[in-house]
Amino acid sequence: MSKQDYYEILNLSKDATDEDIKKAYRRLAKKYHPDLNQGNKEEAEQKFKEINEAYEVLSNPEKRSRYDRFGHAGVDGQTGGFNGFGDIFDDIFDIFGGGFSSSSSRKPGPRRGPDIRYDIDLEFEEAVFGVEKEVQIRKVENCSTCNGSGVKPGSSKSTCSKCNGTGEVRYAQNTPFGQFVRVGTCDACNGTGEIIKDKCDTCHGTGKVRKSNKIKVKIPAGVNNGSIISLKEEGHAGERGGPSGDLYIYIRVKPHEFFVREGNNIYCEIPITFTQAALGTDIEIPTLEEPVKYQIPPGTQTGTQFKLKNKGVPNVRGYGKGDFYFKVNVKVPKKLNDKQKELLREFAKESGEDTTEVKKGFFDKFKDAFN
Repeated sequence: MSKQDYYEILNLSKDATDEDIKKAYRRLAKKYHPDLNQGNKEEAEQKFKEINEAYEVLSNPEKRSRYDRFGHAGVDGQTGGFNGFGDIFDDIFDIFGGGFSSSSSRKPGPRRGPDIRYDIDLEFEEAVFGVEKEVQIRKVENCSTCNGSGVKPGSSKSTCSKCNGTGEVRYAQNTPFGQFVRVGTCDACNGTGEIIKDKCDTCHGTGKVRKSNKIKVKIPAGVNNGSIISLKEEGHAGERGGPSGDLYIYIRVKPHEFFVREGNNIYCEIPITFTQAALGTDIEIPTLEEPVKYQIPPGTQTGTQFKLKNKGVPNVRGYGKGDFYFKVNVKVPKKLNDKQKELLREFAKESGEDTTEVKKGFFDKFKDAFN
């Protein structure tokens, strides 16, 4: 007798999605579950087994692929075994709301505490050269009165009578596949296996208190916007003997009045006079550390950029420094006395410039170009 097609058993088409397969299985498994068909239990049990066999194959991508290519011959001998039913068991018991499972849970163990984030604002120079800051952190710590046990000093915990100290409770159910056990966390002791009768007056039995602590944080030279400094185990206290979380310091750097930072390089603009640009001059450049003398060559044009090597920001990892770039802006005087004007006219004459040309407006010269 040939087997019925698995898609037909679940009333599905061959292009059904994984979600379609699961929904069909849940609906039919509930409909034909033997416990819900006491009047026709034998027939329901047979139908239930067919549904489970079909679901085991179609819910497994590898088995489904072989079945689609070779039919039952591609999966014969690979269905019905216990190892293939792990997901099916979970789905069956989810249907009936019991959460029944063939696996068992364990008493909760140590758990690491949550991390803490702290945002800190730095001046431009503090980020460049490094600084030590004192920050105030409010965090959860183990109660010092009871050492985190939650028990009033002089008293002790007792074994939970509901779970006998295991931290879990078990419920059994008989199914066509045998007896299965649902294991859950004991609600009387919250999985600890112990009951506190006399609670600590300081923490009220929680074993934890919230405190504000001042912590000194060493900010290394070279940090920038978005830099993160981590302090190990300065976060909230862990559970059941677990380690504390970490403290993460997020850096925000205030802008500087004159300097602009890009990576480890510093940029700024330096004003010079028309005479300094034409004749050349020595000027002092105000870097982040001390002023540096620099020779501006004759004939320097406005917007020219110069570089001071290794005068930028230190690398945050401790090796090398960026560079310092400055751009000169030639300032043209707005007010001239008669003597200054005459000298400039003499300069223009010596340079072969026609000073009357500048009196013509832009649009006049624009028209002349097309006439």
